[in-house]
Amino acid sequence: MKRFLTISRLFLGAALGGALLSPGAASAQVNAEQVMIIGRNVLSMDDYMLAIQYFNAAIKAKPYMADPYFYRALAKLQLDDYRGAAEDCTLALERNKFKVEAYKLRGFAQQNMGLDSLALADYEEGLRHDPTDRYFLFYKAVAESDMHRFGDARATYSSLLRQYPDFAEGYAARASMRALEGDTLAAFHDIDRSIQLNRTNINPWLLRARLRAGRHEWREALEDMEEAIRMRPDEASFYINRAYLRYNTDDFYGAMEDYNHSLELEPENEAALFNRALLRLEVRDLIHAEEDLTAVLSRDPDNFHALYNRGIARMEQGKHREALGDFNRIAAKYPKFYPVYYAIAECERERGNMKRAVANVNHADELVRRYVDDPSRNPLDRPTIQPGMPNERPDRAQDPAEEGEDMELMEKFNRLVTLEESPHAEMAYNDRIKGRVQDRNVTARPAEIFALSFMAPERMLRPRSDRFRELDEYNAGRHPAGMTLYMVEGPGAVSDSVGFELANRLIESLTPGADRPDVPAADLLTRATARAMIRNYPAALADLDRALERNPRYALALLERGTVRMLHATAEMAGKFDAASPEEENLRRRAASVMLSQAADDFAAAAAVNPRMAYAWYGKGCALYAAGDTQEAAEAFSRAIALDADMGQAWFNRGLCHLATGRRAEAFADLSKAGEAGILPAYNLLKRLR
Repeated sequence: MKRFLTISRLFLGAALGGALLSPGAASAQVNAEQVMIIGRNVLSMDDYMLAIQYFNAAIKAKPYMADPYFYRALAKLQLDDYRGAAEDCTLALERNKFKVEAYKLRGFAQQNMGLDSLALADYEEGLRHDPTDRYFLFYKAVAESDMHRFGDARATYSSLLRQYPDFAEGYAARASMRALEGDTLAAFHDIDRSIQLNRTNINPWLLRARLRAGRHEWREALEDMEEAIRMRPDEASFYINRAYLRYNTDDFYGAMEDYNHSLELEPENEAALFNRALLRLEVRDLIHAEEDLTAVLSRDPDNFHALYNRGIARMEQGKHREALGDFNRIAAKYPKFYPVYYAIAECERERGNMKRAVANVNHADELVRRYVDDPSRNPLDRPTIQPGMPNERPDRAQDPAEEGEDMELMEKFNRLVTLEESPHAEMAYNDRIKGRVQDRNVTARPAEIFALSFMAPERMLRPRSDRFRELDEYNAGRHPAGMTLYMVEGPGAVSDSVGFELANRLIESLTPGADRPDVPAADLLTRATARAMIRNYPAALADLDRALERNPRYALALLERGTVRMLHATAEMAGKFDAASPEEENLRRRAASVMLSQAADDFAAAAAVNPRMAYAWYGKGCALYAAGDTQEAAEAFSRAIALDADMGQAWFNRGLCHLATGRRAEAFADLSKAGEAGILPAYNLLKRLR
C-alpha cells in the first residue's frame, strides 16, 4: 500500500502557519501599508483568495516592495499553487535578498513540484543565514529523503532532533524515511515517540496504519485509521482507507457504510464509486454496482477496469447485448487481453450464437498457448491502472512469475483501490469563498461568456472594470428605457421574478413603434438585450440583425449578437432531444455548430471596429473553444490578455486550451494567473492536475 499522506505536505500548517506570518517591513506609503495590514489580517483568517486581491493592490501601488510578493506567495501556497508561490518568492528575493523566510517558502513550493534539488539549494541557503532554524533543517531532511539520499537525511534528522528533542513532526518524518529504507522496527519506534510527544498530530497515526496494513495487521491498522478519522472527520479519503481495512476484516457492511459516507462528503470521488461498485458486485447487488460503474465511466470513459466490471455486472443480470458492447470495447483496445474473449464467448453462448462463442474461446486459448510457447515473442495485454488513477490494492500477489496465471490476471480487474495521497475534505461551508478552495471539486468547464444586461453584476472577489468605450457611449445617450447597461459574466439571464418583470417592462416599453423604419439602432439593441435576458434568443437575434442593418459597424450590437448566438448554440447543444428523431437532432446540432461559427465572426467584426475591445477577443475565444478549435481559441484569449491582463477568465480558458493540446507547463502558468485574478476553479484544477 502506498503511503496515505505525503509527509512533505503534512506539516505545512505547523511549520509555515506561524513561522512565516511575521510582520513585514514598514517601508510603503500609507495606502499600501493599510492594504498590507488588511491583507495579512485576511490571510490569518484563512481567506486566501481575498488576501491575494489585497496583495495584488499593494503590488500595483508599490511594485518594488518585497513583502506583498512574499505574502501573496504564502496565500498561493495555501491554495496549492506551488508554481505561483515559487515565482512570487523569487520576486520577493529579487527585491530583498535578505528575506530569509522566502527561501523556506520557495523551497517548500519547489519540493511539492518534485524539484527537490532546487528546494534543497533554498534550504541550504536559508541555513547559511540561520543555521539552527528548525524548519529549514526539517524540510532539508525531508528533501534529502525524497531524493533517496538517506545518509544525508539521517545526518540532518540527527542534527534536528538533537537540537529539538521534543519535535514530534521530526520523529514522524524520520519514521517515514525509515519505512522507505525497509527498517520498519526503527520506524515504529519513531512513530511511538511522535505520538507520545503529540497525540493530536495525524501523521504518525496514518503512517502506522499503512505499515500495519502492509503486515496484514488489519485490526491494529483499523484502530490507527479510526484515530485519524476522529481527528479529521470530514476527510473523505480517510473513509475510503478505513473501508479498505474493514473489507480485509470481512466487515462488508462497515466498508459499504464508509464508501457511502465518503461519497456524501465528495460525490465526485471516483475511487469511492469504483470500490463501492466492486463491493456491490461481490455481494451480488448487481443493479447498483452497474450504476456506480456507469458513474465512474461518465467521468473517465477510458477506465477499462470499470468497463470490464460493468460488463460482468451486466452479464450477470442477463443484459448480454449491453455487456458485449463493454467487452468489445476492451478487446478493441487490448486485443491480447485473453480473459475478455472468454467473457464475450459466455455472452454469445447465452444469446444462442454458439459459432461465435466457440470462435472466441478458441481465440483466447490460442493467445494463451502462444504466450506459454514463447512469452517474449507473444506477450499478453495486461491493462493497468493509468497514471493519475488510484493505486491498486496491494495485498494480492504481484510476483511477475505469477502474472500468467488465469486467476491472477483476472484479479487485476477486480482489486479494490486505495489512495496514495489523501486530499483534504471539501469545505463544510460552501457559501463563502474562503479556506482551501482548491479542495472543492469542480467540473473543469471554461469560464463563461460576458453578456450585456440591465441587471448590475455581483461583485465577488476582485472588483474589475466592465466599462469600455462603446458601453460608455450607450449609457451616455438618451434611450426610452432610461436604464444603465452593464457587462456581466455569464449569460446575463434573469434568475428571479424581479429581473423577469424588469426585462418584460423594457420589452413592452420599446415594442410600440419598433417596426418603424427609422427606429434607432440603440433602441433595437436595448430590446434585444432585454429579450436575451429572458432567454428569447431568436427574437433577440432578430432585433440585433435589424440594428446592424441600420449600422453595420455598431460594435456593441456585434458584440451582443455574437454573445446571443453563442448562448443559443450552447443551449441547443446541451438540450435533450428525446422526442426528436436522430435526423432531427443532428440537424439541430449542425445548426448550433453554424451559430458558433457565426458568433466567432461577430466577435471578430467587433474587434475589427475596435481592436482594443478585450471582450470581443475573449468572446471570439469562447466561441472557438466551444466549436473545438482550441488552437485558434488560445490565440484569441492571448489577444484579450494582452489588452486586459486582469481578465482572469481569459487566463483560465487559455489554460484549458493548453491542456487540450498537451501543453501542461503553459496550462499551469495560465491557471496560476487565473487563480491570482480571483477565478476560484483554477486552484482546484491545478491541484487535480498534479
